[in-house]
Amino acid sequence: MSNMPKTLLIDFDDTENIHSWQAVDDRIMGGQSQSRAEHVENTGLRFTGNVSFANNGGFASIRSAAGHWKLDQYSGLTLRLRGDGKTYKLSLRTDLYFDGISYQTSFATREGTWREITLPFKAFIPTHHGLKLSSAAPLDVSCIRSFGFFIADRQEGPFQLDVAWIKGA
Repeated sequence: MSNMPKTLLIDFDDTENIHSWQAVDDRIMGGQSQSRAEHVENTGLRFTGNVSFANNGGFASIRSAAGHWKLDQYSGLTLRLRGDGKTYKLSLRTDLYFDGISYQTSFATREGTWREITLPFKAFIPTHHGLKLSSAAPLDVSCIRSFGFFIADRQEGPFQLDVAWIKGA
């Protein structure tokens, strides 16, 4: 769209930006949580599913297809989103390893309320399998390879997060 600001990185009104996202849930290690990414008209990306603690599970996530975003001209990311009152994480990856380091930061949602939140890059913490890494390199924002959304932290049950867009901040 021509009226979109130049800082727009991902427009989830474009269905092509959603079809390539894949679920990466605790089922990869025997859990029973499940999620999916779908396009909802006049909403954008919907990350929905159910977190289950069965079989030592407890997380669900979706991840974008590989890309290359050079974000060093920004200090963070702004998202337009609507949640269900639960806390989520935005995940950034700087490599294409399936099981590589994920840089994450948490954000809270308000049930049924659209709002814009800004997540500064300095808040993203290197993690692996949910554990903080003290020896990992800091986030290199000049080479972001994928984005992801994540729900964990003992939040069992159904969830739903809608995201309209992601912009550089």
